[in-house]
Amino acid sequence: MAQDESSMEATPVSDNTDQNTRHAEKMKKIKAARDRMMATKTEEKGLIMVHTGPGKGKSSSGFGMIMRCISHGMPCAVVQFIKGAMATGERAFLEGHFSDQCKFYVSGEGFTWETQDRERDIAKAEAGWELAKELIRDETNRFVLLDEINIALRNDYLDIDEVVEFLLTEKPDMTHVCLTGRNAKPELIEAADLVTEMTLVKHPFRDGIKAQKGVEF
Repeated sequence: MAQDESSMEATPVSDNTDQNTRHAEKMKKIKAARDRMMATKTEEKGLIMVHTGPGKGKSSSGFGMIMRCISHGMPCAVVQFIKGAMATGERAFLEGHFSDQCKFYVSGEGFTWETQDRERDIAKAEAGWELAKELIRDETNRFVLLDEINIALRNDYLDIDEVVEFLLTEKPDMTHVCLTGRNAKPELIEAADLVTEMTLVKHPFRDGIKAQKGVEF
């Protein structure tokens, strides 16, 4: 039923003015509080970062930071564990356009159910870790992404205590290291400065949709 014009009440201009004034005052207080907080954040350090959890986005986030580093002129490097045999858009992009700014190495040959050779998987993981240590020790590399290393650690292809000790004692002060993969071990989470858990809410794989270019790889 249509409303009669006489029954429609417009919001008084004064009400909008009061609302805007209250909003501005609230934002001033928030800004002042945030400025005080930010004034205490003066230190910089190279971070140990862990991306884990069952949800999608762990590697994608890591490669997003690689893009940021390149944009800031920060040399970086990638070592891919486990899934390294796959052709990925990230690898093609970085090797094709930014090979002088980002070194890209592959140490894996595929997921464990594909390789079906534990000893070979361990050898590949160990070789990848030795390379990773060299890249991290090289202070010209400001950011090193260890993609899917958490899977190698979960399967005990690598010694978690050795990895943690190296990161805590040998990583240069201003080098960032990001370790991705599901089921990060508690020792690594404890040692890290930043830990993000990707939560799975929905995934098209459950509905019969296969991994697709540009989304999964």
